[in-house]
Order: sequence, then C-alpha cells, then structure tokens
Amino acid sequence: MKFIFQFVSLFLFVPLGNSIEPILLVHGGAGSIAESTLPTRFIGVKEAIRRGYELLIKNKSSLDAVEEAVRYLEDDPNFNAGYGSVLTEEGEVEMDAAIMNGYDLSAGCVAVVKDIAHPISLARLVMEKSKSVFLAANGTRKFALEQGVEILPPGALIPDKTRETNEDIEESNIPPRFKIPGYDTSNPSVYEYIPGTVGAVAIDIYGNISAATSTGGIRGKPHGRVGDSPILGSGTIANNRIAGVSATGDGEYILRFNLAQQILQRIRYEGKSGQEATEDALNAMKEEVGGSAGAITIDHNGEVGIFFISNQMLWGYRQGNLIRYGANKGQVIEEEADDNDGVSALQSVGVSTAVIPFSLMYKHICNAI
Repeated sequence: MKFIFQFVSLFLFVPLGNSIEPILLVHGGAGSIAESTLPTRFIGVKEAIRRGYELLIKNKSSLDAVEEAVRYLEDDPNFNAGYGSVLTEEGEVEMDAAIMNGYDLSAGCVAVVKDIAHPISLARLVMEKSKSVFLAANGTRKFALEQGVEILPPGALIPDKTRETNEDIEESNIPPRFKIPGYDTSNPSVYEYIPGTVGAVAIDIYGNISAATSTGGIRGKPHGRVGDSPILGSGTIANNRIAGVSATGDGEYILRFNLAQQILQRIRYEGKSGQEATEDALNAMKEEVGGSAGAITIDHNGEVGIFFISNQMLWGYRQGNLIRYGANKGQVIEEEADDNDGVSALQSVGVSTAVIPFSLMYKHICNAI
C-alpha cells in the first residue's frame, strides 16, 4: 500500500497541452517612500525576482521561488525584513514571517523571531518539520536550534544605518511609528530611510500557487507585538483553487479586516479577477477600518493583482521575458529580462500540466486495491 502511494505521487502532475506560464510577483512594502531611495530599492526587487524566477524556469516549485525571493530581500538592508528590520522600543529586532503552499494548504508561521537571518526559511521548516503551524518567541529559538539553524550574535541584524536612523528619531522627539496612524513627514530627512515589509507570490508550471511574507514589524513597537504578516488570511494566504496573496501596510488594520482572505472571497464567490478583487478589498478596508496598506495577488488563472491605498508600494513581477515594476500610483516600468535562454527553452517545450486533485486520485487508488 505504501509503495503504491509513493509510486502515484510521481504522477500527480500530468502533462496536458498548453503551457502554464510561471509568474513571480514580489513587493517591498507599502507606505511613504522617499523618491531618492527608489532606484536602490528597485534593484533589490528586480534581483529578488531574478533569483526566484530562475527556479521557476528550472521547473522548481512556486514554494521554492517565493522562499528564495524573500530570502534575498531579508538580506537587503533596504527592506524591513531580516537584516534591514526596524527596531522595537527597546532597540531590538523582532521579526515575523509566514509561508503557505496552495497545493495542500500546508503552512508555517513564526513570530517574535530574534537573531535568525532568514525567518522565512524558519517558517518553511515549521511547515515541513514540525507538527505545529505557528511558533512564536522562545519557541522559534528552541525549534531553530533543534533544526540546526544558526543563531546570530545579538545585534548582528542591525545595520549601522538603522542605528543612525533610530537615534535621529529619538533626538527629534518624533513619536515612534507605532503610536501614530501615518508617517510624520515634518522631518523628511528622518523618514527618508523607511524600509518595508517584503512578500512574494508565485504560480509554477504545474499551476501551484505559493505565498510568503516577512517583516520586522513597525518601528518603535512594544516587545512581543505581532502584526498581520505571519497570520494566515490576514497578511499571507495561498490556495490553488483561488489565489495567493501577500499583504503589507498597517498591520493592526489589516488584521481587523482580514485582508488576504477578503481578496480570496471576492475571487471565489463573486467571480472577480485577481486585480479586481485586490482593488475592491483594499478600498473596502479603507472605508470600513481605515489604515494604509497594499497587496499583491496571483489568481488561479494566472492573473496578477497589484493595488495599494497607501502613498506608495514597491512591487515587481516577471512573466515570460518581461519584468514590470513600480512604486508610485500609475507607475509601471517595463524591461526585458536578461536570461531569455531559460524562458525560451520553457516556452519552446510547450508542455503544460494540470493538477489532479489528490482526493480523486485517492478514490481511484482505493477502488483499484
């Protein structure tokens, strides 16, 4: 019986005909972003796309792609995740992350993570190596040690620029970001360096959708505060039959509105496209609870959704040979990808796949036995 299930697992994806074109969509946070920092941040977004998409054209899973893209952004100090995370009111780094596989709805979530370079990979370990879905605080450290994850020295995830910005804010007597509904722009020099939460959504050649989100939270937050990013249905969600979503913005508002799930509901029950559902849900959130936010979506048809009610949101995606990205409202920058050989090879094969529901496969196996 065990052998039969192992054998059948090799054929859960059956080639049918037309290709399902892979897509990788990422965001680098929503809020108010100084124009002078956009070129550097665009470089980070595009490199994250390149690394994740490279896996997709090698027939790797969407789960691998979103993890790789987010891992890169966690290493980039221009973003509020991993090495670029903002500081709590106690001057420490506490990070949250979640990753979800839309094929079987498996997921891993971590919160109040300290001294670990890649919370998104820790979240994936929770998904694959733990009986739990969500671990927090000391539980994440204990689990990381059990899995052989490196624990960094205290303060290793704080770049010098983050220390300088934090000191500038303290000296200027501007209230911490956590205590005000929006950015205080009376002192733009202080707020010029405000990185953002990062996230990724991907669909692979098998039609599988995955989503991942990682964040350092809100600057000046109290110890133990958890936002929307690691909460399934609020900041992160993926379901092959519907869509994948990664959200960013004011976590307290996104949590109350359950933004990611609201987007999926509009696709599933109202027949909206990924773009329509993302726009409609964010506008409804603004009206019902307020807040500043954005989200990226890929629906089951492979349509991309990008929308934000904040001043700006960093985003970018690759589909085929084109990379599109932007940050300001109405801004879409289009470039041709460099690694055309891999994409051309994928497209020339012309082989596509469809997902056979495991419940149907299970039924036929049992009948055969």
